[in-house]
Amino acid sequence: MTRRSFLLSAVGAASAAAQQPYVPKQSDRPEPVAGDEPGFQPIFDGKTLNGWEGNQKYWRVEDGALVGEVTPETLLKSNTFIVWRGGAPKDFELKADYRITSGGNSGINYRSVVVPDTVTPENKFAMRGYQADIDGPNRYTGQNYEEKGRLFLALRGQVTHVVGGRKPIVLSTIGDSNDLASFITKDWNQYHLIVRGNMMTHILNGHLMSVVIDDDAPNRMFEGLIGVQVHVGGPMKIEYRDFRLKNL
Repeated sequence: MTRRSFLLSAVGAASAAAQQPYVPKQSDRPEPVAGDEPGFQPIFDGKTLNGWEGNQKYWRVEDGALVGEVTPETLLKSNTFIVWRGGAPKDFELKADYRITSGGNSGINYRSVVVPDTVTPENKFAMRGYQADIDGPNRYTGQNYEEKGRLFLALRGQVTHVVGGRKPIVLSTIGDSNDLASFITKDWNQYHLIVRGNMMTHILNGHLMSVVIDDDAPNRMFEGLIGVQVHVGGPMKIEYRDFRLKNL
């Protein structure tokens, strides 16, 4: 057999093996995967703001990252976002890395809408909707907070049921909030959001942070925009990179 024939035979055998249906064995156990599962697509090119819309006084691209920065000269009166204009995902997974300064406050909004800002009418990029929260001191990072809506839907460490007409109900605890915060670093962290139907799951650095089951029919959203935030307060800097989206 020639070398070419051998290689073709090996490739064919590997392809045939890959096409064989998986048959569970009693010895099998769930296992982590290296990298992303199939289907994730980048939504930020790391070079430009193409596909994103926001106030460029606060947003820029630097060293491959989407950077939001508030300086002493550009302090905010209301929160503002940069919005991904590539679609309004319904059921999806989203992954992104972030790094934030110690006093910063930000978040990843999803299933959200752009709304008029009554505090600062010139702010054209206020949003209402679910948010995977982020802050430098890690008081709130990992929780589900509905910006300009129903506010605290699940704190870090909680599985909650939102029914409307009353506070969200805690169904279970994932762990102690301070213990979960210990998995968050002062450098780059990876958020992984799984949003399907009325359930929203926030995972950070491979650790489950919060789960919301939303049965508040008049107020929940099943699709909407993705955006990231710079927050009212002191000077801050937030960096995002490697946004990947998988529609489910």
